[in-house]
Formats: sequence, C-alpha cells, structure tokens
Amino acid sequence: MRILTIAKQVPDSNASIKIKPDGSDIELTGLKQVLDPFDEFGVELGIQLREKRSDVTEVVALTLGPDKASEALRVALAMGADTGIHINDPAFESKNELFAAQIIAESIKKDEAGFDLILCGKYNIDLDSGAFGPALAEYLDMPHIGALQGMDMADDGKSFMARRRIEGAEEVLECDLPALLTIEKGMVEPRYPSLPNLMKAKKKPVTVLTSAELSADASLNTGVVFESVTPPPPRPECKFVEGEPDEMVKELVRLLREEAKVI
Repeated sequence: MRILTIAKQVPDSNASIKIKPDGSDIELTGLKQVLDPFDEFGVELGIQLREKRSDVTEVVALTLGPDKASEALRVALAMGADTGIHINDPAFESKNELFAAQIIAESIKKDEAGFDLILCGKYNIDLDSGAFGPALAEYLDMPHIGALQGMDMADDGKSFMARRRIEGAEEVLECDLPALLTIEKGMVEPRYPSLPNLMKAKKKPVTVLTSAELSADASLNTGVVFESVTPPPPRPECKFVEGEPDEMVKELVRLLREEAKVI
C-alpha cells in the first residue's frame, strides 16, 4: 500500500499579516510560513498507518508551490514521510484550488506505481474553501470521504470503515481502496519533528516536477479572480463606565441601546 499526503505551505496563523500597498495580496517577504495544520493531520495519519501496518510500503509527501514551499515538504519528511514530490513552476501559481487540484492530479497519474490512499486536510487555512480535496478526487475518479474523524483499516488492506460527525450523530461509511480522505481536526495529534529528523529530512529524495513534465488546462485558472485583500476594520476604542453601580447600569444600558444598538 502506498500513501500520498498533501503538504501545502501557508502563512503561520500566529504571524502578523501585512497587506501590500496596492491591496493585491498579503506581503510574503519576511512572513513566516508553515505546513498547513490540517494537512499536518493527513501526514500524521499516513505515518501512523505505516507504523501500524506491514503492508504500507511508502508514504510520499507532495507540495505545490515556489522554492520556499520545500520547507513545508521537509517538515513532512522530518515527521516520517519517506520521499517527497515538489511541483514547482511559476506557470502553476494560482489561488484557484480547482486548478491546483488538476495539476496535482496530473502528477499523481504520472506515478507508475500509483497510490492506494491519498490524505489531505479538510481545508487549508489560507484559502479556507475546502474545494481542493473533493476536486482532486474528481480529477482522479476516486471515491472521497470528507471531514474524517476516525478510520479502521480492514486486515486485508483493501477497504476501511470511516467515521465522521454529522449534525446530531456520527456517520459510519465503508469504502474500498483506492480512496481520498480529507482529515478533520482532532483525529490524530501531529508529532513534533525533532532537530535530528529535520537534518535527516534534507537527505531524503525529492522529485521536482515543472510544466515540462505536467500539463494543465489553463482555462481552469480563470474561474477564480483574486481581486483584492483588505484588513479587518480597526476595533473601536473601549469605553469605561464610571460612577455608582446604579448609575453605571443605566449608562451601560443607554450605550447598548443608543450607540451599539444591540438592545
């Protein structure tokens, strides 16, 4: 069984985000970027399956992005992935997740050995659409189960039982391999890659693919138009209500009714 895990690089959610002066995008210069936390769940699940099952022969991590995206790939390799694939070409730069899914699907189809299980996050924290995983499954003509909360692989490694939350209940599904799964928060706890493993990850093999090896339908890159980025409005100054308790209550009610207009 071969497992592919997606390892997208995204801005760190704890970093201070600055908008470019023209509002075209966020400023990436000097911005800390990390392996997407939801993709991290997929990487961890793939590694755990390899550790538990003798029939898992390889865990491959894949990223799509510029040179800097190799940092996210190295984290996945340091966590325990065996090899990496880096799709790196300016022609593939886009915020259209359907276009990204098509490119990655092309790279998967070119892998002669094929993959039995593809794992990625429920969504990525930068674009937050959740379109990538289902789109990738469609391009690969592969069954897809989203927002996975748990799974039990069959002894023969040909099928599995999956669990996910739905409103007011838990849904249990049975699915044959190959399949694509998007992972929900809480299913696994990603391990922290140690410094020695980060060093070892630099020696693990990484295949770099460009537009010379992959083809893509450029028309799919026109469906999403990224117009501008604007920061959230500044928070209003905090008002302090002073005086005796009765006076404070009356003033607070007045402010909530006349200024905040919430009562």
